[in-house]
Amino acid sequence: MESIIILVFAIGYLSITLEHPLRLDKTVPALIMAALIWALLAVGFHKGWFDVIDTYENVFKHTGGEAAEHGFENTLLHHLGKTAEILIFLIGAMTIVEIIDLHRGFEVLKGAVRTKSKKKLLWIIGILAFILSAIIDNLTATIVLVTLLRKLIQSKKERLWFAAMVVIAANAGGAWSPIGDVTTTMLWIAKKVSAAGLIKWVVIPSIACFILPFWVASFLKPFRGNIEVDTTEDVVAEKLLSSRTMLFLGLGMIVSVPVFKTLTHLPPYVGMMLALGVVWLVSEYIHPEEDFSKERRHLYSAHKALSRIEISSILFFLGILMAVAGLESLVYGVAENGDPVGTLRYLAEVLQSAIPNQDIVVMLLGVFSAIIDNVPLVAASIGMYTEQLDSPLWHFIAYSAGTGGSMLIIGSAAGVAAMGMEKIDFIWYLRKVAWLALIGFLAGAAVFLLFKAYVF
Repeated sequence: MESIIILVFAIGYLSITLEHPLRLDKTVPALIMAALIWALLAVGFHKGWFDVIDTYENVFKHTGGEAAEHGFENTLLHHLGKTAEILIFLIGAMTIVEIIDLHRGFEVLKGAVRTKSKKKLLWIIGILAFILSAIIDNLTATIVLVTLLRKLIQSKKERLWFAAMVVIAANAGGAWSPIGDVTTTMLWIAKKVSAAGLIKWVVIPSIACFILPFWVASFLKPFRGNIEVDTTEDVVAEKLLSSRTMLFLGLGMIVSVPVFKTLTHLPPYVGMMLALGVVWLVSEYIHPEEDFSKERRHLYSAHKALSRIEISSILFFLGILMAVAGLESLVYGVAENGDPVGTLRYLAEVLQSAIPNQDIVVMLLGVFSAIIDNVPLVAASIGMYTEQLDSPLWHFIAYSAGTGGSMLIIGSAAGVAAMGMEKIDFIWYLRKVAWLALIGFLAGAAVFLLFKAYVF
């Protein structure tokens, strides 16, 4: 029966990775996989075929009577609660970003680009991607900056190179912020890393991961010479009186979430609820236009922003996180000390015996995140290891999973977004850009390991 559950996960995972060839939204296999795994867990547990373990390493057997039954139910509710924390956080962040976009706040960034030099433009766009991704997440930063590039660069061939470099910078920038990537948010909410600890450990490796590829790229032919850049202000954006206000308010409230958590010790989603509430409140009363009428209010309302959120992405996270939680809850073998452990913890034991160096295992995780989705990889790693808050292991996982995906265009949400917007060819990216992402990843990993050995 255990093998059937693992097989369901393997088939579902494969379906997710083959999303494009199958032409099937990855949300579908994620939801089906999660439901089937928990259904098989429930049937097997009640039949007495296997045991279930919770996150506190309490093992429940069917013969345990009513207490065991409650233990199984509480394990399911615990994992659902932890998943819901992440989903509520993401919904809040996505809504704030959409409210900013409705008020054309991101158009303000266009005024920051005042150069005709390709090399200077490369660094300006890269720095914007690196900083923005740490604040509004790497996916949103990529969408914003690719949209900006479309307005600045007319030639599609030239624009492809800039868009590809945005992916590298955005993933590097998202890795050192608790709100910069879904995986870092997961680790933060799971209390594996703190905001201060993540910045302390990962920011300099992330800078190395960003700077080295951009420095090398600045000598390449596509980034030599000048380009005709349209630096005129956006007429529509200038008509909106609320653009700057909503941009700085929205970004400020998102950044305040880690501060709120530090001060109150409440889960991050509570701070995000407050941030969304404040931004929503201001958006209800601010006047975007000179002659603002009630009939046009709906164009800038939070209700419209909510309708633009990708609910399929939220449901994908629900499915994949609950599926991984099901694997984590299935007792599968014993640890070295003889205690029963879940499937993922058992996998960690096997990896540890096969590859004694944990750093190599984490770097391989980074490589795998370029091939398969990094969300389930990080979710699995949370169930595999038991290290304390702010252990170097968790920070290295955050770095590797966040930046490793840049090595393939389909290896990260930012890459997939850029691929869809600019129709970037998979093979073109592999031949032209992947090596830049690889040297950045290795440089950042080397810096992290040096820091781990000699500084912290």
